[in-house]
Amino acid sequence: MKALLSRENRVLLDQLAWSNVLLAFDFDGTLAPIVANRHQAAMRARTARLFSTVCDRYPSAVISGRAKADVARRLDGAKVRYLIGNHGLEPGTRLGTFERQVVQAHPLLDAALDGVAGIDIENKRYSLAVHYRRAREKPKAREAIRRAVAALPVPMRIIPGKLVINVVPEAAPSKGDALIALRDRTEADVAMYVGDDVTDEDVFRLDQPGRLFTVRIGRSRTSAARYYLRQQQEIDALLEHLVALRVDAAARRGGRGARS
Repeated sequence: MKALLSRENRVLLDQLAWSNVLLAFDFDGTLAPIVANRHQAAMRARTARLFSTVCDRYPSAVISGRAKADVARRLDGAKVRYLIGNHGLEPGTRLGTFERQVVQAHPLLDAALDGVAGIDIENKRYSLAVHYRRAREKPKAREAIRRAVAALPVPMRIIPGKLVINVVPEAAPSKGDALIALRDRTEADVAMYVGDDVTDEDVFRLDQPGRLFTVRIGRSRTSAARYYLRQQQEIDALLEHLVALRVDAAARRGGRGARS
């Protein structure tokens, strides 16, 4: 992994600003810091201002593990052109099937995990998130969740996260599937994706040389992302640089037109 905001790598952002690029971001841990209470997740005021300006100047997307409606109300009015929720499956073509599978799985997980202290199951309609942040014995809680999901009669897959295990219908598209479909539908030449968690590895692992630019929040030896920001707060520096690049690009184009 390479530091994206190092002097030698900023030139890559210059090239992106001139290209037909789609910018895509995760929300929790990327645009907004991770918080103990998921209901309080929000962008910092400066991040929100910068992100709103980025959305005005670039085709932009948010691809979140949250339900689409949940993440939408946390974007502070930014004119995000594309919004995808539930780890890449919402909106989609098989939502009725996925909802029925979640309806079947939820009470079974509730019953299986009833005796595990500190567990909180979040129903996002088309997927579930089993939070264990408040569990005193987190490794035991995590293993109990895995066993309960494996015993379900409904075909579900696990996406680990930060003190959460996401439970998604097995046939549902991933964040990677969603991003590639969106890039192709919008006819973008390249997509840049910024994320921070295991679910974002579904994007980072894609083999798309020249057409996918991947950035992780936090350096990791095990991540497939090509570039990293040192910490979540650096998202502001990235957004600020992207804003400045589109201003500069417009000014240079205007200058050439004035001289012609």
